[in-house]
Amino acid sequence: VQTHPLSVFPESVRESVADAADDDAYPIAADVGLDPFSREAYDHLESTYREQGRRDLFSAITDRDHLRVTSYVVDVGRGVGVLHAEDDGTPKERLVGSWMGGMLRELDSRGRKNPQAFSYDGVLSQGNGVATVVEDASQHADLLRRLLNVPDERRVKLDKGIGMDLDTQLIVISNPDLDAELDRHAERGDADPLKALKRRLSKHEFRYLTNRRLEARLLRREIAGATAVEDGSVGASGAAAPDAGDGRDRDPGAAPLSVAVRESDGTVAEREIAPHAIGAAALYAVVTRLDADDLPGDLDLIETAELYETGEVRRGDDAVTVADVDLAGGDGRNGIPVTYARDAVADLLSSTADRSHPELPVERVITPTDVLDALADGLVDAPVFSRAEAAEFDGRREPVATQIRERQREDVIDAILAAETVSAETVAEYVEHVYAWDDDDPTERGRADEAPDPLAMKVFETETLGRFDESDYRGTDPGRAVESFRRERVIRGLTRYAWRNRGDAFSVDDVELAEVPELKAVIDANDLADVKRRFPDLDPAAWADPPADTETERVKAETIDRLCDRGYTPASAELTSRAVMEQVRKEWPDIDGERAGDAGPSDGAGPDGGGDPWD
Repeated sequence: VQTHPLSVFPESVRESVADAADDDAYPIAADVGLDPFSREAYDHLESTYREQGRRDLFSAITDRDHLRVTSYVVDVGRGVGVLHAEDDGTPKERLVGSWMGGMLRELDSRGRKNPQAFSYDGVLSQGNGVATVVEDASQHADLLRRLLNVPDERRVKLDKGIGMDLDTQLIVISNPDLDAELDRHAERGDADPLKALKRRLSKHEFRYLTNRRLEARLLRREIAGATAVEDGSVGASGAAAPDAGDGRDRDPGAAPLSVAVRESDGTVAEREIAPHAIGAAALYAVVTRLDADDLPGDLDLIETAELYETGEVRRGDDAVTVADVDLAGGDGRNGIPVTYARDAVADLLSSTADRSHPELPVERVITPTDVLDALADGLVDAPVFSRAEAAEFDGRREPVATQIRERQREDVIDAILAAETVSAETVAEYVEHVYAWDDDDPTERGRADEAPDPLAMKVFETETLGRFDESDYRGTDPGRAVESFRRERVIRGLTRYAWRNRGDAFSVDDVELAEVPELKAVIDANDLADVKRRFPDLDPAAWADPPADTETERVKAETIDRLCDRGYTPASAELTSRAVMEQVRKEWPDIDGERAGDAGPSDGAGPDGGGDPWD
């Protein structure tokens, strides 16, 4: 049984020690006596030493031979008691424990019950000193009625004359069913037998998470254990992400997960949950928890989920922030719980997919599509959802699937164009030239080398970015579209970033160009037009089995290798790239490979994907 270290002292000494060591931030409570188990030992030692004539009884009893105060790690059963929904037994057994008949006979105490023959395995005993948790309390409503006086008296009886002081916080967790159980006699008013119980409960409402990133971390923990939370900071590269930044490399939803599963023959096999699969489940769960009839502003479900996660949604040059809209008061009240998503993924882990490959174990890979299908298909049969909820949640699958397909497309296109990425130094040089070009009075420049290089800017804009062609210039002089691009997208983008990050510690020299959203969107030219412009002989229709010695074969091999460097396995990389190219083949004939974009504003990577292009 867990007991407070100071409880061995008399009450006056206990209080003085606590007061001397007290701290405003972490006050020490020392208002409990010895537990019955320890009290039995204390009384026995006191009787023995008194018969021996010892005068220093307390020192003799608390000698190192008898008493050792040790520190302990708070865990279930050691300071934290947990009563699960499926736990059974009499109320007394569930609350404090039970008498052990064999030990009672062993510990002959002259006809009385020896507290050392008590099991102390009840939820209050286990949690004594820290916290007692009652899970799904609607299954244990009978216990709550038995606990009426315990919170006030802070004492529980093991037997007649044998009581135990409690120094624990009782935490009762339940769905709304407990409210119905406690209110069943509400119409009786003051005669309600549960009135006293309801008065003693301090009620707090906890809603479902509406932050996709947090939901992904929680789901990883549910699937793979506590350490999966830390794994959530491991990016798609499979290596620990840098401390700075919280982009896609630190997204627990985008990161893959490997789980060891025991097969029917007893062997253990590794199953892969592919990149974005956890994120797909998390986003779907969050989207079902949003009030579709009260979305903020003109945002859709996916944008609202993004607003909850990042605090803003970018639309071209503008951003909609949390401060600009009124979030729905009903968000998070209903929706898919994390346990439902966990069980759906667990079912997928225990089976193999109906697909095959001559060389790769693709049947052991769980894709985002597998997860979304399992979540949506199981809604009708799940008892936790009504028929109306199942139909409504099923209708929210497609926008989530579209969002995940875009993320997968980004991964594949970025891998295809990885060798064509733009270095930060090249971008910085281009930005310097643009600022020099925009300077109306060249005489104010401090150095001659600050003069802009029109040819360098033109080459960057036409060759590196692929946004313009010869018709947009007069020699090296920019046309109106190019001028607008330089001023609106480059210069104004940096100005906005500087304004948003203004402060005493801000310096223009410290600006990371990769972090400027407007400029990042300019450089993120990794779309299908770039792919077609740089690989004109690529045939998406032949991606699944490309002919030997073709550009398609070479590009696919390099793409698979790069995806594997970023956290995919060969099997998941094959499945993901095939799925992306199956969509691309329909668009390929209509894509203009001469230019990768236009000079108009963009809200990011665009529908064709494109992630961070930095080396």
